[in-house]
Amino acid sequence: MIEEDQIQANTNRVVGTYGYMSPEYAMEGRYSTKSDVFSFGVLLLEIISGKRNTNYDLESPSPNLIGQIWDMWTEGQASGIVDPSLSPSYPTHEVSRCIQIGLLNPNSEAPRRGPSLNDVTITMLEAR
Repeated sequence: MIEEDQIQANTNRVVGTYGYMSPEYAMEGRYSTKSDVFSFGVLLLEIISGKRNTNYDLESPSPNLIGQIWDMWTEGQASGIVDPSLSPSYPTHEVSRCIQIGLLNPNSEAPRRGPSLNDVTITMLEAR
């Protein structure tokens, strides 16, 4: 558990589903108040894309769902990210905002730089 005055801690016992664990937690046992934001981001991306984050192997040359969506987003192919069953009547601005939130996952090198759950909530409310 993280104490009130802490923002990060370590554990020797990593527990959970790898596709939803932040990289710093899965690989090093480091977790923070922002670790749940990573999991939430993965869920958002799964819902929007209609795909599961099934490649958990960090050594694999093929990107996981987050990597695939990041590549498409940076190449300006946002419409290709969205599950076809949502088309054509989804709110484009809100879906784009959710993709952005999903891609704001804490960086494994600097988890403190990622957004807090409060930041994510505010961002989602601003999309309305």
